Amino acid sequence: MPTLVIRDETPGSAASGGPELTLDFLTEEITVRELIERRVYEEVQTYNTSRPGYFRGLVQPKDAEATLNGYRLRTQREIDWRAQAALAVEAFQRNGFCILVGDRQVASLDDRIRLELATPVTFLKLVPLVGG
Repeated sequence: MPTLVIRDETPGSAASGGPELTLDFLTEEITVRELIERRVYEEVQTYNTSRPGYFRGLVQPKDAEATLNGYRLRTQREIDWRAQAALAVEAFQRNGFCILVGDRQVASLDDRIRLELATPVTFLKLVPLVGG
């Protein structure tokens, strides 16, 4: 079964220190959009099941504040994975993060990713420059 091993990084630092996310797929090829949606779905399901104090995900939910531990929702609630996926897709399109599959950067939501055993995927979260 093809597997993706996902980690997050920010420029100028090593891996985020958070746990890697492993996703299994039944197909040998997916699009970048499918990758983003599946990742967000898994993160939201994990949060909604256990309801920890902080949401640790790719993008900040609406009505949440960013903290060192993740995103803290102002009111404890279930997160809608579809709304989060839409935010993530929008962030990708405006270059809020880029995705590296192995040593290749994918540029479009329609780019196809060939899956193999333990394919490494890096979500590189870009940080806006102050004043620019």
